[in-house]
Order: sequence, then structure tokens, then C-alpha cells
Amino acid sequence: MHRNTVDWAGYIPAITTPFTRSGALDWAALDAQLQWYLQERMHGVVLAGTSGEWFSLSAAERAELFAQAGRMIAGRITVLGGCNAYTAAEAIGHARAAERAGLDGILLTPPPYIVPSRRELVQFYTDVSDATDIPICIYNWPRGCVVDMDVELLEELAEIDHVVAIKNSTGNFALFLQGAYALRDKVRYFNMPTTELGADLARLGVSDGLMGAGGVLGADHPDFWRLLAAGDKAGALVLGERDRVLMKAWFNQDFAGRFGSAQAILKTALRLRGVPAGHVRRPLLELTADDVAQVRATLEGLGIATAALAGA
Repeated sequence: MHRNTVDWAGYIPAITTPFTRSGALDWAALDAQLQWYLQERMHGVVLAGTSGEWFSLSAAERAELFAQAGRMIAGRITVLGGCNAYTAAEAIGHARAAERAGLDGILLTPPPYIVPSRRELVQFYTDVSDATDIPICIYNWPRGCVVDMDVELLEELAEIDHVVAIKNSTGNFALFLQGAYALRDKVRYFNMPTTELGADLARLGVSDGLMGAGGVLGADHPDFWRLLAAGDKAGALVLGERDRVLMKAWFNQDFAGRFGSAQAILKTALRLRGVPAGHVRRPLLELTADDVAQVRATLEGLGIATAALAGA
């Protein structure tokens, strides 16, 4: 496999997993949420990513999440399953569940917490690739995994059979750019910023899009990439600036939430928009009333109408 094995491009958000107040999975809310993403013209979605609280899901719950979403929207937009795990054996189990559900591919970080070596990372991804037939997007996520994969390592990982894409969330923009140029003919490369520089580089073909979080702004996110493709850079930059307003207001530079968890912020924002994103599952906590007010003020400052929080 290689980059042209798949057509993944544009804006593919890691979506939230809707839980009820008691922590149960809410399948009706998931369906309504997915229909909203379709309506807002997303290019795809990622299930059970960091925004989807994969760490709070059992293996059976994750498999059922893949199966439910697969029945709801597979074949209509790109659907990737987050398969993060501490061992290759666990990741393989999740990847096989994604295959059974008919998903288009998987997103996979390094094993978190254990800080694997270069040789261990190559073996980890090779083991998953050898055990499945599903396309793999490697996720470089230094904040969550305490590993920032350099360009040479990413080039080595790009040679693994089923690796077709890389989502690079390094905080080192110089390394991000080096990777973009080094890998553009091998794999699809995600997470170019929505700045003027990012727009210019995307138009040069050194990025395929952005795998963001939550899709809170709806169609603004994918339309940034559509306008670029249509040659309307100025229009795209207007939308890109709206995205950066959220990032600056709600998140630190390392993507940690400025108040509360990122997952609670995203779920609150979506619920304020009337999207049934659900509640967070412990150990995460809901936002305070003051925090909710900050989220509401940011949305309304962008001209987005908000509603009372249902089930608050």
C-alpha cells in the first residue's frame, strides 16, 4: 500500500464519543451526531481517538462503536477507527474490529506512557501491519505518548506495508515541514495549520489536510480545504482564522485545554450548538459554569448561536 491506495484528504475530525450522564454509550446520540457531520460536509471522521476518549472504552465497547458507526455512515465519507493501545496485540484486536465494521482505515499512535525506542516503534507498527489488511495512519502525538518521532523514523515507518498516511501533531514546526517534504510522495500527510503559510504549502501539494478535533465549527473546517482546491485562498483564510480563534481561546500550544479537559470543552461546545455530543466519562469531569460561559462567549463571538445545555 501507499498514499494513492486511499483517497483521504481534507478535514477529518476526531469526533467525541457520546456518553450519558451515567457513563453509558448513547447510540441514538451517536447517530444524530454522525448525521450532523455528514450535513456539515466533513471529509471523514475518526472514531475512538483522543477526542473520543478511547482510554475510557473497553475493547468490546470500542468494537461496538466501530460496528455502530460503520452501519450508520461507512461508504458515505472516510471513517477511521482509533486503535491506540499499550501493546501490538491489543491494537491488532482493535484493527480487526475496524476491518469487520467496514471502516476505511485505522489511526494508531505509539503505545502511550511506556516511551518506546525507535526499534520498538518500528516493530510495533510492523506487527500491526503484518496482522491486518486495513490501511494505517500513524499518529505522531507527543503530548499523549511522550515520543516525538523524527523525520528519519517517520520515513522508515512509511515503508511498512499498510502505512498510507501520517498525522503529525509535533509541536516542532520545522520538523513538521521537513516531514511534509520528505514524505509527500510516499504517504498522505496531515495537520498542516490553517494559516497563510499552511494554505500555500497545501496548494503546493505537501499536505493532504487536517485531522482536527471535534469539528465544532461544522462546515467551516472542510470548506477551508474545498476553497483552497477551488483557488479561493482568501476565502479559505477567513475560515482558517475562525478555527484559530477557537484554538487560542480554548487550548494551550501543546493542545491541552486551558480550562477543563479538551474532551469536555469540545463536548460542551457541540452541545451548545445543539449537537448531541454527550458527556465525558470519569475520570474526566464536566466543565464548571464559568468554563461553559467561556465556551459560549467564544462561539457567540464568532456569530454562532448557542442554546441552553440539554441535560446539563
